Order: sequence, then structure tokens, then C-alpha cells
Amino acid sequence: MGKAEVTVLCSGHPRIAELTLGIALRGYDFSTYKTSPASEGEAEAGGDVPAEPPQAVTHGAAPDARLNDASGQPAEPAADGPAAVVPQPGKARVTVLCSDPESAARAAQDGAALAEGVFFTRDLINEPANVLTTSDFADRLLAMRELGLEVEVLDEDELSRLGMRALLAVGQGSESPSKVVVMRWQGGGDAAPLALVGKGVVFDTGGISIKPAQGMEEMTMDMGGAGTVAGVMRALALRRARANVVGVVGLVENMPDGRAQRPGDIVRSMKGDMIEVVNTDAEGRMVLADILWYAQERFQPAAVVNLATLTGAIIVALGHEKAGLFCNDDTLAGELAKAAEAEGEGIWRMPLAPAYDELIKSRLADIKNSGGRPAGSITAAQFLQRFIRKGTPWAHIDIAGVALPPKETTLAPKGASGWGVLTLDRLVRDRFEPG
Repeated sequence: MGKAEVTVLCSGHPRIAELTLGIALRGYDFSTYKTSPASEGEAEAGGDVPAEPPQAVTHGAAPDARLNDASGQPAEPAADGPAAVVPQPGKARVTVLCSDPESAARAAQDGAALAEGVFFTRDLINEPANVLTTSDFADRLLAMRELGLEVEVLDEDELSRLGMRALLAVGQGSESPSKVVVMRWQGGGDAAPLALVGKGVVFDTGGISIKPAQGMEEMTMDMGGAGTVAGVMRALALRRARANVVGVVGLVENMPDGRAQRPGDIVRSMKGDMIEVVNTDAEGRMVLADILWYAQERFQPAAVVNLATLTGAIIVALGHEKAGLFCNDDTLAGELAKAAEAEGEGIWRMPLAPAYDELIKSRLADIKNSGGRPAGSITAAQFLQRFIRKGTPWAHIDIAGVALPPKETTLAPKGASGWGVLTLDRLVRDRFEPG
């Protein structure tokens, strides 16, 4: 579409809402840091002075998800849905011409909420780490109180009191304070909630086990699991989901510093297990270990799904086409696979087995945080499974290959994909909302 005005003629189309959702998702654009018009090569020499980059950027993609009726005027805000917004100048504008625009707009309300959730996730993942610090991330989530979400932020003192020393150890080399953010949507009465848990490493150098320089700039996306959880919670609030869902995200930065944890350190998790840190670049599972246990202890969830850009090994196994699914419950695994297929997001179930536990046995502690290269994504999942209470249905989704794919996809331009928002919203609809 470029910056054109496009009219879609679909008067008799039975799935106008899905069509408009697809157009919105593919039309996303993140150009916050491109000066205009100089970045497009249109400015005369000396005519444009680049603006100073912002130090905190608010979510700005929402207008792309809005749907107007055929009058060209902003639609009236729905009583329980997102309000329409006039398209931004210089952006593509799409008009859908149909026989019953009011009915089509009502049908598209949930799609608009989903698009905004996906865009929120994409915005977070696309942001640079000098903007999306742990504090800025937490502030953006706190702002979702306006949507009806209950949001609270746990600071380092509270995390220490709770015993989250595995999480705190990851962030102790950074100037950015570690935080845990809890988001709650209570739309389902007294039912036990679904817990969504996300890894939120806003930048990952690897710590003392430092990563190679090549490609490290993409480690701004290592908070992708937390970004997906945040996007799902936003979508659920906007569409007023009739379910109870809690989102818990651990926000840290993994930096090398005189205070940073070292290979060989031993730390105690909130659960009480002692963890030998053999590789400080296996940090995401340390964060998840504590917040998985916290989510179960506090909320007694009906099921737990965690998301994380956890391992490069999953990219070796599945490339950038599918996320890796590890699950201790066949029913939950089947529901997630069905939801992902329905929403066009690739997922593939990977194995869990006690034999892999041998690779992460520690000579000095209860467990070590890495088993090395063999079966790297599986041993990471086995590590996480240790922090799941017996009898709790649990799924771990490794999104390292799909959160920031190297090229455009059917429903996303090149950049952050927002993978998982549609799938998890579908899971909530199919399993946790009344029929």
C-alpha cells in the first residue's frame, strides 16, 4: 500500500473483520527514530536537522489498528472496545466499502483490540535498550491500568524479601533496577486464572560470559517473552475478555560489571533450589525460575504458559518458521497447537524426558543453569520444569526464532512479529471463556 489511500470493495464478503485485521497487521510501521523527510531521501541538502532521539517513547502504533466506517469520520468509541482514531498524515489509509458498515465495524472490534495488542508487543520489541529500560518498560505496563488491568510493580527490595535471588543475580551488574510486573485481568468470576509468564531481559550482553559482538545489537529483543505477555494482556483488556488471566514478567538487564554474577557462582532460587551458574548467558531461565514459582505460589493458576527468547538452539532446530513448544500436559499442548494453527502462527512440539536432566546435574549444587550445546533448548526446558509444581499444566514456548525474524512475514513487515499474541488470545477464547 505504501502511503496510498486504498479502497477495498467487499460488499458480500462473509469475513470482513478478518480481512481488515490482516490489512492492519501487515500495515504496521515502526518509524519513531527515522527523521522525516530526510530519512526518505526527500530533503534538500542542509534542509533538515535530525531531531534529538527521545529518551522515553510511548506506544504509538495504536492508530494503525483503528477501524473507521465508510463516512471517513472517526467512529464513535465502543462502550467496551477501543475508540477509532483519524489515520496519521503520511500513513496509508484503507476504506472498506461494504453493504452494512455498522455491522462490519461491530464485528471488527475484537480484531482492533487484537491488532493493538500485537502492535504493543511489536513496539516493545523494536525499541532500543537505551529507551526501553526496565523502568520505562514497567511504566508502560503501569499505564495499562487505564484499560482496567490491575498492575503492580515489585522493586528489588520486595524481590529480595520474596527470595528471588536467581532473578536478582542476573541484573546485579546493571544500572537498571530489576523489577517484576504483575498484570491481572479479572473477567471470569472466581475461576482459577491462566498464568502467562514472560522473560523480560531488556538487553542481553551475555554478562561475564559475553556474547560475540556480531549480532549483539539484536539482543534488544531478548524481552520478547515479556512483550508478548504484555500484548496479550492489553488485547484481553480492550476486548473485555470473560476470563481470568494473570501476566507476570521479570524485567532485568544482563550486563558485565564489577558487581555482575560470575560463572561458578551458586544462588538460591525462590523455590529454595540451589543453582550453579556455569554460564551467565543462560540467564533467561534464571529469571523464569523465580517468576514461575511466584506465579504458582500466589495465584494457584489452572495452567501456566511461559514465553521466552530462550535459546539459539531452537533456531538451529526449527529456524524462523516455528516456535518450540515444550509441555507436560497433552491436552494443553494440543490446545496451543490448535490455537497457533488457527491464527497462522507456527509452533512445533519438542520433547521433554528425564534423561535430559542428567545434562544439567551439578557437582556442587542442586542443578546447573546450562548443559552445554547438546539438546540446548531441551535442557533449558527441563531446567524450567523443575520450577513447576506437580499437577500444574505447564507449557514453555521458546520464541527465539520467531520474535524477530530476519525478513517480512505474511502478516508483519520486517522487524518484530508480535508472535504469540494471536495464539494466546485464541487459547483464552477456546479454553477459558464460556462458550
